[in-house]
Amino acid sequence: MKLRGVRSWLAVATAVVLAACSALPTRDPPQVTVAGIEPLQGQGLEMRMLVKLRVQNPNDAQIDYNGVSLKLDVQDKTLASGVSDQAGTVPRFGEAVIEVPVTISAMNIARQVMGAMGGKPIEKVDYVMNGKLNGSLFSTVRFKSAGTLDLPRTLPGAADATGTKSQ
Repeated sequence: MKLRGVRSWLAVATAVVLAACSALPTRDPPQVTVAGIEPLQGQGLEMRMLVKLRVQNPNDAQIDYNGVSLKLDVQDKTLASGVSDQAGTVPRFGEAVIEVPVTISAMNIARQVMGAMGGKPIEKVDYVMNGKLNGSLFSTVRFKSAGTLDLPRTLPGAADATGTKSQ
């Protein structure tokens, strides 16, 4: 008899939780782009950079954050990652620039170089940037930005395979 009462209570509690979750406002994800990159002092075999992210908030509610994380994958391999304890607000229908120091390890650089040495020339580079703006329990905002960079076949002034310089 007691088991039936516990089951009923669990069913009611589950229904209440699901109803509360469905009442939470939905947000459009922020638009995040790289606004700038500056070199930082590294240690040993690592490179460090300060990545400036432009975060655009397309929502009617501000985004309050207390901590930022970022990971950059290039050609399906992790190239750089970083975290910051920076706190702030991205205003409603507004934007902010957030700075995140990232690290590129020598192993990640070697992996990228080895992947590029596949024999055929690289014309396009695919990238994915994942991150989050940490908030309170239900207000953490995750973002993702992906794209393809078209690389020039040859650099201006560089000699091609025939020894001819391009203009």
